[in-house]
Amino acid sequence: MIRTHKPTSRIEYIEPPITRVPEGVTVYAIGDVHGRADLLRKLTDMILEDASRQEDPNHRHAVVFLGDYIDRGFQSREVIDLLVSDVFNGFETRFLKGNHEEALQTFLIDSSMGPKWANFGGIETLVSYNVQPPRSRESLEEWERARQSLVQQMPDLHRDFLDNLELCLVLGDYAFVHAGLRPGRPLEEQSESDLLWIRDEFLNDSRPFENIVVHGHTPIDTPHRDYRRIGVDTGAYMSGQLSAVRLCGEDVSFLST
Repeated sequence: MIRTHKPTSRIEYIEPPITRVPEGVTVYAIGDVHGRADLLRKLTDMILEDASRQEDPNHRHAVVFLGDYIDRGFQSREVIDLLVSDVFNGFETRFLKGNHEEALQTFLIDSSMGPKWANFGGIETLVSYNVQPPRSRESLEEWERARQSLVQQMPDLHRDFLDNLELCLVLGDYAFVHAGLRPGRPLEEQSESDLLWIRDEFLNDSRPFENIVVHGHTPIDTPHRDYRRIGVDTGAYMSGQLSAVRLCGEDVSFLST
């Protein structure tokens, strides 16, 4: 059973404001995939079908991935293969970094990250790249062997993908990030650590931001929308439900597998 998160403080319900993405574009923002290539294929098909209903030939479509493509599920390599492919041909695609990608990048240069990474899904990523995980999670020697093997097994295209992930993106009235924002701090002053890792301080504060924050990171049963934020991490690796928010003009709707 997936552990989902609910804010610990009570926030009075306020109707979401009218917000817009740039005119003439539909934006789809996809939550945490976590090694579920099967669900990513399903959601991709749903998005492509939805976009095909647009009759205006000049209308544009964009897909924003909110990070955490790897770990937990058993198809991390396959997920990145899909992301670097041309499956969204004709769409603008933007890829944000999640805290799990940060952990992987750290491990690729520092094997001492291994034991910590293993605690939140790194073993599954190693296996997806045909790397033998350490038999002892405390053995730094075994972790170094695993690191060297992963460096050899990982395609250059995957390394380039990881190295070019963005931290945040603003489109119209929306700010897209992986985890959230620290309340009371302008977007340009947010720390990388908060963009990738923040949780309770973001969720439990009632102060609105300059933009509606679209994020993943914190698993919930169904997509969430309020006057501050839109959350679309529906715990795909356990729930079988990968979700996206669809933004077009003032319209806000959701797609889920």
